[in-house]
Amino acid sequence: MGECRMQKMLAFLSLMLVTLPPIYGWGTDGHSIICKIAQTRLSEEAADAVKQLLPKWAEDDLGSVCSWADQVKFRYRWSSPLHFINTPETCSYQYKRDCKDEDGEAGRCVAGAINNYTSQLLTYNSAADKAEYNLTESLLFLVHFMGDIHQPLHVGFASDKGGNTIDVHWYKTKQVLHHVWDTNIIETAEERFYNSNVDGMVDAIQQNITNEWADQVKRWETCSLNKTACPDIYASEGIKAACDWAYKGVKEVCT
Repeated sequence: MGECRMQKMLAFLSLMLVTLPPIYGWGTDGHSIICKIAQTRLSEEAADAVKQLLPKWAEDDLGSVCSWADQVKFRYRWSSPLHFINTPETCSYQYKRDCKDEDGEAGRCVAGAINNYTSQLLTYNSAADKAEYNLTESLLFLVHFMGDIHQPLHVGFASDKGGNTIDVHWYKTKQVLHHVWDTNIIETAEERFYNSNVDGMVDAIQQNITNEWADQVKRWETCSLNKTACPDIYASEGIKAACDWAYKGVKEVCT
């Protein structure tokens, strides 16, 4: 029962992180929006599992913990490479080639992290979960990394560190390209279309899930080969979106 419950929960979390078109990036608001929507779509069993795993300070609000993994990067320095994937400038992704840290250690990228924390969470309610893992932290890492892998520049070119070395203008403000996609786009959308109200944006996305995107939901929920999560698919979609949207037509600001 525990494994089934976690599989349902993870499937719905996966769904939430592919429901937005590729024009959105993930800062604090983006991660919060993802988790708020995910929590409303959990089955009763999955919702109970999440409730049991959330820290008390979250007050049963999954959205309040979705940026935790960013907040602990300086305390858990080993986790920094787990937020992204660096690829060559080929607009393609290959796990064996690309999922590694700067020292070449395999599996240390956001796709590897999703596989790892999914496996840990599947031990929920088993003897292993109490003996080996902190499943609260596993949940907090997973929900964040699922957001990261769907932000195009978290699967970006190694040569510019996912857009972190490219200066651009966002309207009249000079910004780093990665920050534009992490934060500026979504904050501008909130301001212009939702009166700077995060809940208004959440409601609009939920309506799209049940209406405009309804015929795609089943595909989003399902991974091939009966896998619970499929980060290689997400990463391949991410680098394609980076090439089609994030990098396309970018004019770097001269300093």
